[in-house]
Amino acid sequence: MLPKMPSGRWISASLLVILLSLHPIADAFYLPGTFMHTYEAGETIAAKVNSLTSIETELPFSYYSLPYCKPQEGVKKSAENLGEVLMGDQIDNSPYHFHVNVNESLYLCTTDPLTKEQAELLKNRARNLYQVNMILDNLPVMRFTEQNGMTIQWTGYPVGYNPMGSSEDYIINHLKFRVLVHPYQAQGDVVVTSEDGVAMVESDRKSGFQIVGFEVVPCSVKRDPAAMAKLKMYEKVESVNCPLELEKSQVIREKEQITFTYEVEYVKSNIKWPSRWDAYLKMDGAKVHWFSIMNSMMVVFFLAGIVFVIFLRTVRRDLTRYEEMDKEAQAQMNEELSGWKLVVGDVFREPCCSKLLCVMVADGIQITGMAVVTIVFAALGFLSPASRGMLLTGMIILYLFLGIIAGYVGVRLWRTIKQSTDGWKSVAWLTSCFFPGIVFIILTVLNSILWGKKSTGALPISLFFTLLALWFCISVPLTLIGGLLGTRAASIEFPVRTNQIPREIPERKFPSWLLVLGAGTLPFGTLFIELFFILSSIWLGRFYYVFGFLFIVLFLLVIVCGEVSLVLTYMHLCVEDWKWWWKAFFASGSVAFFVFLYSINYLVFDLRSLSGPVSATLYLGYSLIMAFAIMLSTGAIGFLLSFYFVHYLFSSVKID
Repeated sequence: MLPKMPSGRWISASLLVILLSLHPIADAFYLPGTFMHTYEAGETIAAKVNSLTSIETELPFSYYSLPYCKPQEGVKKSAENLGEVLMGDQIDNSPYHFHVNVNESLYLCTTDPLTKEQAELLKNRARNLYQVNMILDNLPVMRFTEQNGMTIQWTGYPVGYNPMGSSEDYIINHLKFRVLVHPYQAQGDVVVTSEDGVAMVESDRKSGFQIVGFEVVPCSVKRDPAAMAKLKMYEKVESVNCPLELEKSQVIREKEQITFTYEVEYVKSNIKWPSRWDAYLKMDGAKVHWFSIMNSMMVVFFLAGIVFVIFLRTVRRDLTRYEEMDKEAQAQMNEELSGWKLVVGDVFREPCCSKLLCVMVADGIQITGMAVVTIVFAALGFLSPASRGMLLTGMIILYLFLGIIAGYVGVRLWRTIKQSTDGWKSVAWLTSCFFPGIVFIILTVLNSILWGKKSTGALPISLFFTLLALWFCISVPLTLIGGLLGTRAASIEFPVRTNQIPREIPERKFPSWLLVLGAGTLPFGTLFIELFFILSSIWLGRFYYVFGFLFIVLFLLVIVCGEVSLVLTYMHLCVEDWKWWWKAFFASGSVAFFVFLYSINYLVFDLRSLSGPVSATLYLGYSLIMAFAIMLSTGAIGFLLSFYFVHYLFSSVKID
């Protein structure tokens, strides 16, 4: 079970988000996650190990769940923030020690004879393509492979491998590390960080080395366990090359003893410390991102043309002609009205499930605000991948504090529909519990599966109670405060009166919901390319750091959602369908349906290595949460723009 989140890290994370939100944009700079650390020659550094991960199962496991060598001082867990715990990270110390700028080849340990259970577990992890994720000076270890004449970059190295044509599995037990260092000459005081991330100032450090790269070549080497067992940990051994013959590789078999060794080579590099993450963050396919943006802009301009025609040629012409008539002519025209002018007495009639609509719109605005602020901060460099878990931590904290906006929007919309403040407390309560409650239920089901598999991805019970405390101590009170502010805000008065008897809606050949569902294809067309990169980042372990592109796509998505919902609302009013409220919401919110379908398509065709019903269930569960959040966000955007359009349209009509 993972350790309980230290309260100090919660406070520091909260203060960080608040301070960054108050920081002037003109003073913005790149925050790589830690302060620069300069090491003296010969100084000892200890690497850390994260959870074992696999793109086949998506079930992370602890590094020490396998029979690896343990540190002499014992296994110690590193302090983790909320985002790291939620992502299934479990960072521990390791026995791999490095002496700065000293090339060496060292012995670690020889295991006891493997039991049947240990051998089967190692084989299972190797066949499921599990990777060991090691960290040195906050840099993940990187390896390179050649495939079809191309060099492919990976983070981590495999637990083992199964060669083609062989029935045996082989373990990676010898690591050839290559550490890139940049010589540094300091002037005056130098800011460094301790192992626990606390910043310090050292005055006497004049020169040293900065770690700017961490690479590994994994090998499987068969050694004589009897001879190696006589050595002590960190004694020097001869350097070896990775054997190509299987007879010289270490097989995984019951009663087999495995010897672990490693060697380190330091290479001077011209890469400077602020640029050391560039190798991890560079993403090919910039042209694809620009194509995505151009594709989105075409959809925006197409819909903008339709909106332009509606406003300037249709609506404006009708209103101008209507206003120029005298009262007698208007009365005569009212008898001959057609289209949207016929539903003037029903257009603001209270929709069914109006409380649910207010809650969903409010939660959608809260999610949208969280997404916009997070992407802006990430694009400015404040949420670097070097700060593990900070992106997710920042999103959660922002969501909690944006509850005040959600409460205000939900209660004010409720007050507008009801034309009174009766029942606003229940709206505020539902707003604070609707989306988090559904997510909590889904995560509980998924977490029970992870618990059953003893995965480090399972959230500890203590974290569940911590999340509940944050929910009910921050989000709920802020939502209620926002609701109270909503009751005191100026009310939005309907420009026309509602008839007592509802008008009959003419029958149509095709159900209107078919058109609403099809409208979601337009917003989906603006984001599906970027969605591919995001899914690849989440499920294939790739870094995603093109937040500038993502912000542009998000901006275009908001515009498209508003335009689609507005056009669909006008079309329904023109055919005398005054039940536009929910249709305006789902006209843009239906993009979530296509996002979920695309997620299934990605699972079938791009995640073909994903194996087993447990992995598929986890994937679909998380995809469902993502699609639900997108539905609330896009639906809220489309509904609010449609509401203001309808309000403007009918406030321009003179009705006695």
